[in-house]
Amino acid sequence: MRNPARPLTGTVLSVVAIGALAAPTAYAGDYQTLEVYPSSATPGTTVTVNTLACGPKGHGIGDAQSLGAGEFRLNPSTHKEVVVGQFTVPQHAKPGTYGISVACDNGKTARGDLVVKHRGPSGHVKTGVGGSVGPDTAQITAGAAVLAAAAVGGTWLLRRRASGT
Repeated sequence: MRNPARPLTGTVLSVVAIGALAAPTAYAGDYQTLEVYPSSATPGTTVTVNTLACGPKGHGIGDAQSLGAGEFRLNPSTHKEVVVGQFTVPQHAKPGTYGISVACDNGKTARGDLVVKHRGPSGHVKTGVGGSVGPDTAQITAGAAVLAAAAVGGTWLLRRRASGT
């Protein structure tokens, strides 16, 4: 017999999720959106930020000091009412999420997040284990046989359970 609480739980979770999507506008406060591109970067990457908070022909000062990148200027862009600025993720930046903010000359502020990731290794990686030799047909055949046996066994168990024996 099915548990009657499951459909109700799904409905409740759906309502909560929809409510959560609307909630950010309720507590956003004085901050407006600061678009950060790319939103995740590695050290050495140039990051571009833009916002509508500063208004037409506005200016602002960006703050990436939490990241160690200091301050940067935002100036009007070619897009109506958008100001834009850039900074570079420092080489010493550690992985994590950093808040980037902008103080506009009109008194408004904007905030966004940048995720710094580790730069993956490039080139040949020495692991102390030998390299790839190529496909071994005996191992591939054995692996396929194990997967087939598991599929047959699983099907047999499910059919047996469904029939009640």
